[in-house]
Amino acid sequence: MDRKELIEQNLGLVHACANRFRGRGIEYEELYSAGCLGLVKAADGFREELGFAFSTYAVPAVLGEIRRLFRDGGAVKVSRSLKERSREVVKLSEKLTKENGKEPTVTELSKILGIDCFAVSELLNISLPPVSLTASNDDKERQTDVPVPSGEDAIQDKLALEEVLKTLPEKERKLITLRYFKGLTQSATAERLGMSQVQVSRKERAVLLAMRKKLTGDFSQLAT
Repeated sequence: MDRKELIEQNLGLVHACANRFRGRGIEYEELYSAGCLGLVKAADGFREELGFAFSTYAVPAVLGEIRRLFRDGGAVKVSRSLKERSREVVKLSEKLTKENGKEPTVTELSKILGIDCFAVSELLNISLPPVSLTASNDDKERQTDVPVPSGEDAIQDKLALEEVLKTLPEKERKLITLRYFKGLTQSATAERLGMSQVQVSRKERAVLLAMRKKLTGDFSQLAT
């Protein structure tokens, strides 16, 4: 499977990861863009001969880029040229906000600048101010809340996933189990199930889309 297919077939992972951080102060499109950057990095570094599934390798990279939006802000050291480019993007965003009465999306900026959404997201993130964990508020209390993943969310997600798995036909359930719980590659899964790698790839995508529907009931963010 080539790099493009690897990325396209795993965009659902990015949506799943980004959804976990909704409502925490960063727009969903930015979360998704950061997650896509992680997916691209994972695709560039993945080696199938290592013997585990791409999703196993990709999820930490996707979550890492999303969490970086919260954790690092503008505190990461970057080159002067990137800082200058970042300021240009921010000025453009501010200009469009004044002209249109609303902040432009990453996609809109991407089309105007002629660069992809990943690059726009990174340039905007460079300009974010760092957050002090000991900053004083109006009551002179030195505390800043930093968003962290909820343990309860993880438990609820696990229980919901187990319930959805129970509703799948036996062969589809085994396919998902081999791919995402046993960490087998599509080729190894195909051998176990007596299918071709192409059949596994198509069936896996269809099953994941069906599972997402049952878990969220939201088709608006599904990749076509």
